[in-house]
Amino acid sequence: MPSGDRRAEGPERGHPSSVDGGPVSLCTVRVPLLEPQVEFRHNSVVKLNPEVGGAVAAAPASTGLASLSEGHTRSAIVQLLLEGPVTAGDIGERLGISAAGVRRHLDALIDAGDAQASAAEAWQHTGRGRPAKRYRITAAGRAKLAHSYDDLAAAAMRQLREIGGDEAVQTFARRRIDGILADVVNAPAAADVAETADRVASALTKAGYRTTTTPVAGPLSGVQICQHHCPVSHVAEEFPELCDAERQAFAEILGTHVQRLATIVNGDCACTTHVPLGPDKPAPVRPAARAESTTTQGVSR
Repeated sequence: MPSGDRRAEGPERGHPSSVDGGPVSLCTVRVPLLEPQVEFRHNSVVKLNPEVGGAVAAAPASTGLASLSEGHTRSAIVQLLLEGPVTAGDIGERLGISAAGVRRHLDALIDAGDAQASAAEAWQHTGRGRPAKRYRITAAGRAKLAHSYDDLAAAAMRQLREIGGDEAVQTFARRRIDGILADVVNAPAAADVAETADRVASALTKAGYRTTTTPVAGPLSGVQICQHHCPVSHVAEEFPELCDAERQAFAEILGTHVQRLATIVNGDCACTTHVPLGPDKPAPVRPAARAESTTTQGVSR
């Protein structure tokens, strides 16, 4: 047989033989669906897996992570709205996102009734152009942040009033705010009122009130204590003694008359207390340790 016919020499190296030692002619069966294929690039239609050789759909971006990020961003915006009227630009700077992205979330909150926009006051306008809108949380939006123990707290207050009367409720309200402000030292002089107001705001913030102070110029110069969130607002709707006790405690600590200008309970965006800084304001005396006074005979009165 001619030497060019390799089958005469036996099976080719690496090829299997038949059982009886005779030569075997191999052929390759090609199955198109199982054969690795070259991927068509940039067609945005099919993605081929080179390891398996099959076609798989192009995986879209994970919508789960995107939704999670959206939720966190919106929650962060709501927390900033709790601090009072704020512009979309201010929110964007604090969160590190674009003003356009902030407005998209704000529009969604407005559509849901959780936020509202208002024109800036004249004194809030700086620079050129149209004043930026200011956004704040609504009563409906604040209600969604209500504590789950509101009903229990209100029920306990009702029982307290039933057992001890109005005086018991007033005593409880006063002791509560006294505990919150326990570390705030009375303003020793009129010059220290503004600094003491800052310390009051800090103590209230630690208790969940998100409080800031704002200087006020003009004939009624002073400082305003603004409680942008109230953790007991739903209970205070039924028991205003909680609000009254706060105002009394502020006046005694600051050593001057204070005036409540707005409250969350009445639908305002914050509980605002004006503290005058003029020297002609009367200074109420804060009871020392609130101890009982006694007569010369030693009988408490």
